[in-house]
Amino acid sequence: MKVLLINGSPRQNGNTHLALTEAAKQLEKNGIATELMQIGHSAIHGCIACNYCSNTGRCVFNDDLCNRAIDLMSQCDALIVGSPTYYGQPNGTVLSLIQRMSYAASGVMQNKPAAAVAVCRRGGASAVYQTLLMPFQMLNMPVVTSQYWNIVYGRTEGEAALDAEGLQTMRTMADNMAFLLTRIHADGNPQYPKREPHQATSFIK
Repeated sequence: MKVLLINGSPRQNGNTHLALTEAAKQLEKNGIATELMQIGHSAIHGCIACNYCSNTGRCVFNDDLCNRAIDLMSQCDALIVGSPTYYGQPNGTVLSLIQRMSYAASGVMQNKPAAAVAVCRRGGASAVYQTLLMPFQMLNMPVVTSQYWNIVYGRTEGEAALDAEGLQTMRTMADNMAFLLTRIHADGNPQYPKREPHQATSFIK
């Protein structure tokens, strides 16, 4: 089993990386492989609602990281997405990527456990955390929780190492994800719920 971790911070070795690395180390202690994808320093398109992905499972833009992320997700069994807090919102790069992946790769992502991690200096992390979770909740992805919201505090590079509770929250989240993955894949052939076809309605008459 393998978990994809996406770092939405432009600081490759910053506090978001530190938080995700803490989770990755704990996953590996539980026998779960990990792969970290660094995206925060890259330019990325926003979704243009062209519906190309509905027929192909790929994004129409092939000049950024979205289709590579979809390929990695197809090889993984779970997802953890981390972002710093910018004015109470996630990094735009990671938000655009997750939105586009959710449209293009819903079949690839469905049923796979997911977690979000928010990092901040002082405030706004709960809004980032909630925003990152929303696509997962629309894709039948079991949301992995911890002993507290998955929030780590730190401003300057490496400062999050001083947030003992935040790092423990990362380890507990990783233990919970490993537990869930182990149960889902216990017999080597995951059995997922049978669901009704999605019925989309409009409130405009």
